[in-house]
Amino acid sequence: MNSSNQIYSTARPLRILLCDDHALVMDGIRSRLECFDHINIIGEASNGVEALSLARELRPDIVLMDISMPVMNGLEAAEKFRETLPDTKVVILSMHENPEYLRTAQQAGAKGFILKDVSSNDMVRAIEAIANGGEAYSSTFDRISAGEDSTSDGVPLTTRERTVLRLLAKGASNKHVARELDISVRTVETHRRNIKRKLDIDSSAGLVRYAIEKGLVTLDTNA
Repeated sequence: MNSSNQIYSTARPLRILLCDDHALVMDGIRSRLECFDHINIIGEASNGVEALSLARELRPDIVLMDISMPVMNGLEAAEKFRETLPDTKVVILSMHENPEYLRTAQQAGAKGFILKDVSSNDMVRAIEAIANGGEAYSSTFDRISAGEDSTSDGVPLTTRERTVLRLLAKGASNKHVARELDISVRTVETHRRNIKRKLDIDSSAGLVRYAIEKGLVTLDTNA
């Protein structure tokens, strides 16, 4: 490792857990971060459930987590970390410049949202800022994270329910949602009932209108 790459000095190495279901991506992130003497990669996980299990054992300072993963995605995992391991900070790493993902990540408790193609120095600066109690977002999201683009939408749903609602509002069937989220159709039906109950909406058309009004989906067919 090359200590000349260190941007800021820290009292001790920062303990980082990586979570991504693509081994090549995880290897690339690891090799970039291992160039910094004050970054210590202590473990790797391929989904949110594994990340939570490893974090309970290893107690990382920060988890760098992808969004789209099997079993439990990064947004759901961020919510679980906030509830069960609040001292471990979650940073979402993504290839998607999607403001909707950012808002959901913030509501789930993530302390940062960084695009995977940022420079190594920028990624480490973000890690350091979060380790010091701050938040960090790729420049694409600066206005949103500062609250200029959108404020909290007030949707009283869990991260999983929001994901189900987005898919349903985009026209997905219960079977498609089940396949997409790797859950049973019965579980999708339960989520659907709970969403309708929480929002006091009886019809599928009403759910679509609500999702559009709250910005959970858009009418852009290319989204």
